[in-house]
Amino acid sequence: MVNPKRGLVLGATALVLTTVAVTGAGLHLSSQASFNDAPKELVDEVWQIINRQYVDATFNQVDWREVRNEYLNKTYNDKEEAYEAIREMLSQLEDPYTRFMNPEEFKSMQIDTSGELTGVGIQIAKDEETDRLIVISPIEDSPAFSAGILAKDIITQIDGKDTKGMDVNDAVKLIRGEEGTNVTLTIQRGDEEIDYPIVRARIEIHPVRARTEQSDGGEIGYIRLNQFSANAAKEMRDAIKEFEQGNVTGYVLDLRSNPGGLLYSSIEIARMWLQEGTIVSTVNRQGELDRQAANNRSLTDKPLVILVDGGSASASEILSGALQDNDRAVLVGTQTFGKGLVQSVRSLGDGSGLAVTIAKYLTPSGRDINKEGIPPDVVFELSEEQRKELQRDRARIGTNEDPQFVKALEILDREISQANRSASQ
Repeated sequence: MVNPKRGLVLGATALVLTTVAVTGAGLHLSSQASFNDAPKELVDEVWQIINRQYVDATFNQVDWREVRNEYLNKTYNDKEEAYEAIREMLSQLEDPYTRFMNPEEFKSMQIDTSGELTGVGIQIAKDEETDRLIVISPIEDSPAFSAGILAKDIITQIDGKDTKGMDVNDAVKLIRGEEGTNVTLTIQRGDEEIDYPIVRARIEIHPVRARTEQSDGGEIGYIRLNQFSANAAKEMRDAIKEFEQGNVTGYVLDLRSNPGGLLYSSIEIARMWLQEGTIVSTVNRQGELDRQAANNRSLTDKPLVILVDGGSASASEILSGALQDNDRAVLVGTQTFGKGLVQSVRSLGDGSGLAVTIAKYLTPSGRDINKEGIPPDVVFELSEEQRKELQRDRARIGTNEDPQFVKALEILDREISQANRSASQ
């Protein structure tokens, strides 16, 4: 369980993504701030944190000092009035990921990343264009996944309640509930609106699934990574080592619908594939804050193809962007989601919390993940029906009945042939 009094860095997704099923990337928990039960002091504490840490030094063209004067000149009769004022103050930044959480919301945010969760199994964010909730990705083998929820789906209603303008935290309260209870999500997909009744459940996440596949280029290792959880790096290392002992000729790494997770997990896994070179840099308003690089301890240099799609987010984008920029892998599929912001989370003295966007992630070549996402080297889209078929029958994923996987094998065979020609020269 996340401890709000300890420092913990998670991967690249905005904090908003953590609220339904799994801890997202881009979260940094900081030390507890002081609070003496004075509502005005809490307002000022929040203002000070934003003033010191917010990624945009222009504060979205807002006169942040004038904002402080305005809100400190008000009278607050209780903490609830202070909470409302803080939310109003933060809304001027127009950043959905910088937000205040009351004690109940903050407690709800502290999700266990050990690999077992309770809920419907989706990650959500606020879609700025529609002012509604958008699905980043359903977690494989979760109730939402089994029901047919897809990445990029728009949630228009939760149990009949309109989500237009709804805060993510409020949505979480409606979606979450006890194991075995029901929630109905109304989904807009294109011009179609569909009701999905879902039974909440305890979700056990196995981040790595691996097997071999015979192709024209020989025996290849197929690894599907569902989430960058605490044990993902170990499972990935074990899979690669076992494949290397079996002398596979190349690899397909499947990051489709992987919504991200722990930053250090994505860095560790990148180092397994990359012998040298930058993995990711973190940039705040003063400039580069941190840079992570390979450590000359890669486990394999064999050809690698990575499958990505619109549900590949945060830590998935860090990994795929790093290997693409270093010419270590060929990316196949569709554009990734595009989430690369870092939040600092401060526990305030009354048990409330504040998430502040403090930095962004850049790929080794300097691409802004949050704005661009990661484009594949080979674009290969699935039809709506093909996507639904793969979700209805998960056994097809990573098989000859999975068109993107078949394309990945084709590309990998070509890469293996080129590598063999180079080795013989």
